[in-house]
Amino acid sequence: MNTPINGNDLVAIGYAQGKIIGIALKINRRRIGFNRDQMMTFFKQVLESPELYIDHIIFSTLAIALIEKANEKPEDFIQLNPNPDAFSAYGIEHIEDGAKKQMEVAMQLPVTVAGALMPDAHQGYGLPIGGVLATKNAIIPYGVGVDIGCRMALSVYDITEDFYYANENKFKRELIAHTKFGAGHGFTGQYKSNHAVLDSPVFESNAFIKNLKDKAWSQLGSSGGGNHFVEFGIMEFEKADAVLGIPKGKYVALLTHSGSRGFGATAAGYYTKMAKEVCKLPEIARNLAYLDMNTELGHDYWVAMNLAGDYASACHEVIHDKMEKALGATILAKVENHHNFAWKEVWNGEEVIVHRKGATPAGKGVMGIIPGSMTAPGFLVRGKGEENAINSASHGAGRQMSRTQAIKSITKTEMQTILKDHGVTLIGAGLDEAPMAYKDINLVMKAQEELVDVVAKFTPKMVRMADDGSRED
Repeated sequence: MNTPINGNDLVAIGYAQGKIIGIALKINRRRIGFNRDQMMTFFKQVLESPELYIDHIIFSTLAIALIEKANEKPEDFIQLNPNPDAFSAYGIEHIEDGAKKQMEVAMQLPVTVAGALMPDAHQGYGLPIGGVLATKNAIIPYGVGVDIGCRMALSVYDITEDFYYANENKFKRELIAHTKFGAGHGFTGQYKSNHAVLDSPVFESNAFIKNLKDKAWSQLGSSGGGNHFVEFGIMEFEKADAVLGIPKGKYVALLTHSGSRGFGATAAGYYTKMAKEVCKLPEIARNLAYLDMNTELGHDYWVAMNLAGDYASACHEVIHDKMEKALGATILAKVENHHNFAWKEVWNGEEVIVHRKGATPAGKGVMGIIPGSMTAPGFLVRGKGEENAINSASHGAGRQMSRTQAIKSITKTEMQTILKDHGVTLIGAGLDEAPMAYKDINLVMKAQEELVDVVAKFTPKMVRMADDGSRED
């Protein structure tokens, strides 16, 4: 039977009318490898035992929604602020309405102190991607994001541009040999890496985190799906940088983008569920459920978030160490920055929790990397410490097409043509990551000239990504 599943079919097996059916139908539209009867069987099983599907790659959102619905009681919700402060926005003419509306809701939280929207912003869950929110003594799991501690890491080598072009096959071989991609993918046996982060006592702090240690070990040094990448490119310094100690010139560089893998995603899902149970917000704000930092639950999330950040950093370190040894190169400079995180900072004279969901820290003198797309340049930047932006900048170009829209509207021929025109070798990646799906990085950078100074430009030349269209951030 190939007829589409509709809302009446789900009502017939016990689903209640409302947003739960909407979630189920959205999942059904993405059905991968299952026919109609198999999907209906899954929907029935998730309805009967949602707790068994919390971490399922396809049905987790439905399972969590069912559990949350079952736990709702006829009690008063936390009241939103009807007269919130305005938020700062950069390049707002290029930001979709959905992201603006999400930021407006975030500003209404009773714990919100200040907010800002970066020029690469687009709609996400809870806080928009590209959203920065300062709160008073409260942490928002979905204000941090699913891929906790997702970050950029850059190694600039003492390798000339000419050497790269004369040895492209060697770079391609090492890129394939020392990276692994995709949601759920990792290493086994002798191929597992070790790192001091695995010895962190936080892994023993509670049963939930402890049970994730084996997954963290197997995925150490791997990269996620979606927009995560490992790439070689040419880093051009138009003038010498005294702070980094790099002379003017062009150098081969390695740039990586990935986060805390399955460990971070599972922790994010778990603590978001806990937050929604203790923080009852109106429907419009329910994905912004927050935890009081003075509570045990708030403390536990904070500790888990910081461990996930350390783990994400370790994943990059493993990749960069492997590549340094494989190339036999000397590293002239290393720069790393993360987004999808929360920091304790002082803003307007008081300590606040600053959430940067898809936003780069850009305090005075702070180094950061802002990538474009696989055919557009990225930029090594130094923050200016702009208070209105809460010391932040964009974390990339930002999407101008949803993944679904990109897959439907961009052809393989179009993608191959633009890659050829820019001299980029691509390993993996689906049409959802085509360069045309992203905003013009030059417009984004122009919109944040008061936030960062450009130190150097990175031009991608060889890019590896997952080829399954999966994502974790």
